Amino acid sequence: MKLFIIGGGGREHAIAKKLLADEKVEQVFCAPGNPGMKQDGIITVAIAENEHEKLIDFAKKENVTWTFVGPEAPLQRGIVDDFQKAGLLIFGPNQKAAQIESSKDFAKQIMVNNQIPTAAYKTFSDYQKAAAYVEEKGAPIVIKADGLAAGKGVVVAETIEEALTALADMLEGNRFGESGAKVVVEEFLAGEEFSLLAFVKNEEVYPMVIAQDHKRAYDGDKGPNTGGMGAYSPVPQISDEMVTKAVKEILEPAAYGMVKNGTPFTGILYAGLIATKDGAKVIEFNARFGDPETQVVLPRLKSSLADIITALLEGTKPVVTWHDQAAFGVVVAAQGYPGDYQKGMVLPQTTTEKTELYYAGTAKKAENLVAAGGRIFLVAAQASDLKTARDEVYAALAQMDLPQMFYRKDIGARAFK
Repeated sequence: MKLFIIGGGGREHAIAKKLLADEKVEQVFCAPGNPGMKQDGIITVAIAENEHEKLIDFAKKENVTWTFVGPEAPLQRGIVDDFQKAGLLIFGPNQKAAQIESSKDFAKQIMVNNQIPTAAYKTFSDYQKAAAYVEEKGAPIVIKADGLAAGKGVVVAETIEEALTALADMLEGNRFGESGAKVVVEEFLAGEEFSLLAFVKNEEVYPMVIAQDHKRAYDGDKGPNTGGMGAYSPVPQISDEMVTKAVKEILEPAAYGMVKNGTPFTGILYAGLIATKDGAKVIEFNARFGDPETQVVLPRLKSSLADIITALLEGTKPVVTWHDQAAFGVVVAAQGYPGDYQKGMVLPQTTTEKTELYYAGTAKKAENLVAAGGRIFLVAAQASDLKTARDEVYAALAQMDLPQMFYRKDIGARAFK
């Protein structure tokens, strides 16, 4: 098999690495990819993820078996529709189905119409009306930009002032979009967050093992929201019973609801959940693998990822089995991220025998890999238990020279309470 992955971050590195480890897979191309991936034999292709025609031409020229879409932006722009019109096999939701991520309001309507547990909410495009609602409800309260915002369009406001600033930013400052912006204002939910992903084909749902991501930039869950600073799997503080119930009450009704809505979903459905005193509730849906969850979930997949996707594309039933081993990963980011950040720092290319590197924001300068993005790379380890995996990762990080870079020292802390 020759496989093609759209995207260029740590998530795509993990997907490509998993596929390339399969003896049935001859080559994995990644567009645009990043220079760090090449160390694992992944072939990077200098085509941007929004250049659909060039990507289609490449897939035809190389006679790839199928294409996998990593990031959300190409899904929102309809890359799946374009590939299918060109007669090519591609795994991911089409543009209409991708609205489950690209529009928070669309996702909320799917949840309400299918009795999927989630926070109470209202959608606004008018600042004054939104502000009046916030004043009425009080804080803490959650403000979400309606569209895609690379994981940074959510503000958990501790005060009414903070909420009003976020509303002004999103609705009047158009921080995450053009004019006509919308926001979803939600009740604040307290509890442990976890990520539950599944392979989905219409109403068929094949759940993955759960993970927990860390969104805040700094230790102790302080600082601004990021795309994710580290993750681990399993999540011992979330019971198997709650996960089983979430599959039945959240993932399966969502897949069914999308079919019923006339927007059937094929691809990776990601449910960002919170374990409240009333059970698991949905914080958000995504239409693709999470980053950095992918880097700790896929290493635990025992069966062939290539076989699973091939089966779903061909309409047959895949075999999905998992390892009991734990996986743990910590993101190294550039100083200043998620705001303005440093670039150009030379990256360490050393790791220990027991850890792996998944590269994201990298570039090549002379013979060196250098930092070129906010999240630069992730150090991961697998072990028989979480504590051992965590110790391996932090031991490897302690040996690295990381000028103008930082990482959280407390990933997984909730699992060890």
